[in-house]
Amino acid sequence: MSGGGSIICDFIAHTVPFYFLLIATRPELFNVTRTPSSDRTMDLGLAEDHFSRPVGSLVASDIEQLKLAIEECKKLILELPEHSERQKDTVVKLIHLRLKLQELKDPEEDEPNLRILLEHRFSKEKSKSVKQTCDKCSTIIWGLIQTWYTCTGCYYRCHSKCMNLITKPCVRSKVSHQSEYELSICPEIGLDRQDYRCAECRSPVSLRGVPSEARQCDYTGQYYCSTCHWNDTAVIPARVIHNWEFEPRKVCRSSMRYLTLMIPRPVLKLKEINPLLFNFVEELVEIRKLRQDILLMKPYFITCKEAMEARLLLQLQDRQHFVENDDMYSLQDLIDISTGRLSCSLTEIHTTFAKHIKLDCERCQAKGFVCELCKEGDILFPFDSHTSVCHDCSAVFHRDCYYDNSTTCPKCTRFTERKQDDIPEEKKA
Repeated sequence: MSGGGSIICDFIAHTVPFYFLLIATRPELFNVTRTPSSDRTMDLGLAEDHFSRPVGSLVASDIEQLKLAIEECKKLILELPEHSERQKDTVVKLIHLRLKLQELKDPEEDEPNLRILLEHRFSKEKSKSVKQTCDKCSTIIWGLIQTWYTCTGCYYRCHSKCMNLITKPCVRSKVSHQSEYELSICPEIGLDRQDYRCAECRSPVSLRGVPSEARQCDYTGQYYCSTCHWNDTAVIPARVIHNWEFEPRKVCRSSMRYLTLMIPRPVLKLKEINPLLFNFVEELVEIRKLRQDILLMKPYFITCKEAMEARLLLQLQDRQHFVENDDMYSLQDLIDISTGRLSCSLTEIHTTFAKHIKLDCERCQAKGFVCELCKEGDILFPFDSHTSVCHDCSAVFHRDCYYDNSTTCPKCTRFTERKQDDIPEEKKA
């Protein structure tokens, strides 16, 4: 009860001043009109515990009494001296009565738990938090007395009453069908090309703020109204790839949701988009080498029973693309590289993998190589920093031996000789 009580107290703390303001300025919102003050004594007809019985025992007359009490309470608020203690207590009483009426009406029976609209999959929320904001009308969602929904795909939130007004399809569908970023930095086309209208809802906008302020999205370069652009900020992929810049910029709501869903997806092939980036960012070179080593370790693990039982490759389950290729990056990868987080975690995983192959597992140790050029030294592995690998047969040699050797790879030479021996004499002639 203490948790629920604190929520109600917070709700009252936010709502009481709001009720006073509405009563003073717009009494018509309460469906009442000011009447001359009278000597009418009013008990509201209700004790605090009158409606505290189990819901199953309530009858229609209880709801009717509650509605009458609410009407009487609203009239009394307008008749009492403004900002008096008694008026304040009556406002609190009105709030409690409205909450109780909402409970008795049981809106969950009237509203479906799941609604599908424009590829959104809206799920009815049970949370009573009052700190959410409707993405459609940009007003607060009063969870205690209002029904609201959240899209399970793009996390679009809105009142139940606003759902039929939604015109923007679910962003997750765009992510599924078009997983690529805008790679031009703020590709502005100009407000005149937009006919001085919001790029999303098409409501009139102006740089002077009349009738509505035009706000630019740094990701799309287009202008939006204040309902579609809340001055949210996000890291812009184009600025990261071209300038290695991670300062968050202002984006519209739809761009914010799109970038949030796209951030873990490995869709950036840096060596094609901007290969010069590796010349200026040392951390990228380090990460690329670690990823190349992990790909060389992968064949050891998928043929090793102990490694499969230990599920070593699952240490990279949050970055599955690291065990598939070494050239695709997600925006989250680049953000973590800039902060140093990825380098630390990947180095630790690299050390664990190398320890299993070179020290802990006899099966993996047996798959090592001896340098056939000098026939000396320790067992070599393709991911060792001092080795070189033949591109044709994958044999491993000391780097110095490989580059100093003027002849071809000994293993490749043997393969060539065997093929020659398998050719019949008549074909050789």
